[in-house]
Amino acid sequence: GVSALDNLYVVLRALEADETARNAAETDPLMTALGLPYPTIVGIVGGGEWASTVLDRVVADGRYGVRLGQSPADAAADLRRAVDAANASDLFLREHPATVEIVGGQFGSGRVPSDHELPVRLAAVAEQLTGRRPALLGEPYGADMRLFINEGNTPCVMYGPGDVKVAHSADEHVPIAEVEECARVLATWVARELALRRG
Repeated sequence: GVSALDNLYVVLRALEADETARNAAETDPLMTALGLPYPTIVGIVGGGEWASTVLDRVVADGRYGVRLGQSPADAAADLRRAVDAANASDLFLREHPATVEIVGGQFGSGRVPSDHELPVRLAAVAEQLTGRRPALLGEPYGADMRLFINEGNTPCVMYGPGDVKVAHSADEHVPIAEVEECARVLATWVARELALRRG
């Protein structure tokens, strides 16, 4: 038989090429500073019903990043083009194409310019109170920031305690001292913004 698992490698190679091209095309310093701002991840692969059979079907679930300024629909179209390219490159897949189904959360991008008063003033307060100026970076994960910016026409940045490397992990934690420090920074920033508006 023809192994669906073997043909999955064809699709994965096409997705790797697409990931490389998408990331190489990014020029915004907020995103390029991340090294790989738009990773394509296959986190679950399932198939087969018996150990001694050739897999006739494989289902792979993963994540496809939405580029800065891109809509979820446009990202889905990019993903489909990458899978279509894999299908076109392989004799078997031309006749039995891999398909894409979009499920789960779909998050558009959102952005506030680095020189906007919100990140500039918040970073200044953080530096004054902590002695450290927070880095102004983009992030590749989904967040509600996009709703404030795109739907509510409200500037928004993400600022908070903790280390994103342990977020959503088995050992997710945030030191209390960082929570307290963040609260002081935000309270001071709010007080200063209110004073500016009044005066």
